[in-house]
Amino acid sequence: MKGATIWFTGLPCSGKTTVADRVYEILKEKEYKVERLDGDIIRKSPISRDLGFTKEDRRKNLERVAFIAKLLSRNDVLVLATFVSPYNEIRRDIQNIIGPERFHLVWTRCPLEVCIQRDVKGMYKKALNGEIENFTGIDDPFEEPTDPAADLILDTDKESLDKSVEKVLAYMKRRGLIE
Repeated sequence: MKGATIWFTGLPCSGKTTVADRVYEILKEKEYKVERLDGDIIRKSPISRDLGFTKEDRRKNLERVAFIAKLLSRNDVLVLATFVSPYNEIRRDIQNIIGPERFHLVWTRCPLEVCIQRDVKGMYKKALNGEIENFTGIDDPFEEPTDPAADLILDTDKESLDKSVEKVLAYMKRRGLIE
């Protein structure tokens, strides 16, 4: 099997981490070489804890993560990356860093209202109250994937977790990433 990066994009609380964590568990059980890169964890690590959430800081964070994903995937690791990555331009740059042949974009599409309801950390509430600036979906945009377009769309407000996971695994099989 060759390495690849499955890059999950979507609004905060759209289901990126939940789906990717379950896919990760399944792939680990089947003894695939797989790694998880998650926005919350990376932001607390030495890799990116020096960055804020301006457009330029988001770009730096995602470029750093994309470079790590590139190194892993070119060494036959399946990388499951979960990052809001809200701008088409930055997603295109991520694809170019990783390499179009190893980059697969999954959009966890979910209405803002549902994401707000799912928010267990209270981040949307803080953003709506003006306590957090540049929060995607509130005072910073999330651009629907068009450049590059999503390879797979998960409607996480309409389908079960199991259905979303099944769709990701089926996509990976079709692309020859897993057996």
